[in-house]
Amino acid sequence: MATEFHNLQEMQHSTSLATKVYIQRDYSEGTVCRFQNKFPSELDNRIERTLLEETLKTLNAYYVEAEKIGGQSYLEGCLACATAYIIFLCMETRYEK
Repeated sequence: MATEFHNLQEMQHSTSLATKVYIQRDYSEGTVCRFQNKFPSELDNRIERTLLEETLKTLNAYYVEAEKIGGQSYLEGCLACATAYIIFLCMETRYEK
């Protein structure tokens, strides 16, 4: 197994070039968890527009799946109440999956 070594000054320089970019939530369909597909200007010439759109589409699809209400959701809620939420130490919730 090869170990990589990095020059600390080089790493500090590359992190100073990093810019934080925030993708806004989309509340057009109520409070459902989803992100806007608007391309942030900070990402111009850094990432392809289609790549960001596909990534956001994938994330939004995961959130749609997690928000679905079904038998598993009801069971999670009932078990959580019955065990004073201790059950979540033993199992993953739909959002964690």
